[in-house]
Amino acid sequence: MDRGFAINFMNADILILGVIWYIAFLLSTTCHEAAHALAAKLGGDLTAFHGGQASLDPIPHIRREPFGMVVFPILSYAVGGWMMGWASAPYDPFWARQHPRRAAWMSLAGPGANFSLAILAALLIHVGIFTGFFTYPASANFTHITVATMPGAAEGAATFLSVLFSLNLLLGVFNLLPVPPMDGFGAIGVFLGEGAAGRFQDFGQKLRGYSMIGLLIAWRVFGPIFTPIFALALSALYPGHGYGS
Repeated sequence: MDRGFAINFMNADILILGVIWYIAFLLSTTCHEAAHALAAKLGGDLTAFHGGQASLDPIPHIRREPFGMVVFPILSYAVGGWMMGWASAPYDPFWARQHPRRAAWMSLAGPGANFSLAILAALLIHVGIFTGFFTYPASANFTHITVATMPGAAEGAATFLSVLFSLNLLLGVFNLLPVPPMDGFGAIGVFLGEGAAGRFQDFGQKLRGYSMIGLLIAWRVFGPIFTPIFALALSALYPGHGYGS
């Protein structure tokens, strides 16, 4: 094979994988923030709803966080081959102080959406295996949870569902870490009484200035936490196949 052709072919594969990554990232992040916004709306806070965030339309989310939703994901993939980014849904802090347990459920809704997408991807992977479009991979990794049995659209679908499963598992677990400003910290109020949840909400507000420290802690501890969870998820997805062992 001509070397220049091989390089161009490799670059095309990287570009196609990047597009699949971005579609999965956009869907996952939009669903995460829309779940926050919808939970807030159901709890009586219309701030994100009026901002357009209670929607699966990615445009309002991109408009709110263009760097985190567009620029940084593309840059991180181009530089490191790994897509990272962020988005946000606004909420009324006075509402959160008045209704701390509702605010806690709002925090929990985002990771809940990610785990729901991971489960949906897992179900679709098994549908693909049952219908013969997909099969079990020789070895499973982040972008190869399943593989296609034929070239073409099935290959793209297999890669998309692999990334969708892995990415949403990652986002759900990462956001559930119980350190500020992660959703897991805000969700602690779900397990408290109204009074205790209110005091915890006030405590969380005081820690908002230390968000960067919390993110650094979360990033530091995440790897050792996620590795066995990912292995466990693979074992649950393919019981008896030994992928998670």
